[in-house]
Amino acid sequence: MTKTSFLGDQPVSQIGYGAMQLAGPGVFGPPRDKAEAIAVLRRAVELGVDHIDTAQFYGPDVVNDLIREALHPYADGLKLVTKVGARRDDKAAWLPADRPEELRDQVEQNLRSLGIEQIELVNIRLMDDQHPSDVPLADKVEAIKALVDEGKVRQIGISNASLEHVQEALALTPLGEIQNAYSVANRKDEAVLDLCREHGISYVPYFPLGSAFAGGPKALAADPVIAGVAEKHGVSASQIALAWLLAHYDRMLLIPGTSSVAHLEENLAVGDIALDADDLTQLEGATQLGDPMAAVQH
Repeated sequence: MTKTSFLGDQPVSQIGYGAMQLAGPGVFGPPRDKAEAIAVLRRAVELGVDHIDTAQFYGPDVVNDLIREALHPYADGLKLVTKVGARRDDKAAWLPADRPEELRDQVEQNLRSLGIEQIELVNIRLMDDQHPSDVPLADKVEAIKALVDEGKVRQIGISNASLEHVQEALALTPLGEIQNAYSVANRKDEAVLDLCREHGISYVPYFPLGSAFAGGPKALAADPVIAGVAEKHGVSASQIALAWLLAHYDRMLLIPGTSSVAHLEENLAVGDIALDADDLTQLEGATQLGDPMAAVQH
């Protein structure tokens, strides 16, 4: 049974759904199988998912439309979370789009495409060294705070953020969540996670199974520590990796993504896995692979 946690100040199930993979390859273009994408979204809600992570630039202009087609009018209590600060060009490149007027326009696009009047939480996606931005973080935060004041956004989050970014943002506004790369095989973000614990901020790990650039689920399955715990519980290595995250912090929110109903059901079954103290001690020794491309495509 999946536990209840919090998305900012709102109670939610600890396992949600990340809709990014519903777009085509490279998070670009339409899905390979639209009917399956619709089925995944509907099955997720049937199984108790009450928060979905999305973005207008997934596709672009694809995933939000699928969510609306599959789920609108939305079930009571369903929280929709989006992300702003980037755009895609016609060659599928990820580019910064984080000037205040661009952030406002992206929020408005999300509202229209999802068919809602208020977004539960908007994450400000910060760019990486490969895609630098010269817009001060304070300007970005103030742009979203204005939308909170207008009632179009309930909470503010930040994604792809360093410890310094989070500290700067917290000096400007309360944060509902931090969304960074983190997994049993990539714990480089421990300092940010510790800050979240200190302030009671929800933490949403992207690439919870490691990024494809660092081997992804195959690398997890090849790790003897993870494989051993998985064998003990009769589940997959990926499920153990997700269960480890759930046990790591009570405000850890998972948003594993998939375009398959069967894989969705496997992910949600993680809530029934109870890792004991010995399991957790062993998993501390899992190989650290890192995510050399963690800042792209999320």
